[in-house]
Amino acid sequence: MVEVFGEPDANLREVLISQVDLTEKVGQLGDQITRDYQGKSPLLVAVLKGAYPFLADLARCIDLPVEIDFMAVASYGSATKTSGVVRLVKDLEIDISNRDVIIVEDIVDSGLTLSFLQKNLMTRAPRSIEVCALLIKQGLQKTKLDIRYSGFTIPPDFVVGYGLDVDQKYRNLPMVCTYKSATGN
Repeated sequence: MVEVFGEPDANLREVLISQVDLTEKVGQLGDQITRDYQGKSPLLVAVLKGAYPFLADLARCIDLPVEIDFMAVASYGSATKTSGVVRLVKDLEIDISNRDVIIVEDIVDSGLTLSFLQKNLMTRAPRSIEVCALLIKQGLQKTKLDIRYSGFTIPPDFVVGYGLDVDQKYRNLPMVCTYKSATGN
């Protein structure tokens, strides 16, 4: 059980990634992107809602002029397991043709959402598309994914915090915690 907001929370089993570790890893990713994109102005495309804390911290760690836009997709609803069906809820406002695009994802589990986004964005003629994913769930990908920048590989547990939620709760936790599933696991 993890203590949050001054009280123990029976839904949170353990702190999987601390605030300190998140800060350090995001800084490393920002440094790597800065090196790889010297002389360029990449467009960071965050996947809402979960990736917004990661995007904000990552953008501050990139020492280049960047632009930011958002997409929203749905595959979970209020469940703790993906439905397997991905639908576009909010599209980009910026034209990405001939742009260097970095998709900023909070978490990759099955890979269906990421695959959907990559295919969708490739039809818009960007110069390049890369992926920066904070968390990758071990062993759940249904397809081979090309993720250039990755933070942490985690067990296939449901996690919350640092933008990740269950039923819109826990997004504002400064760390990533494992969540007790509805079945009691």
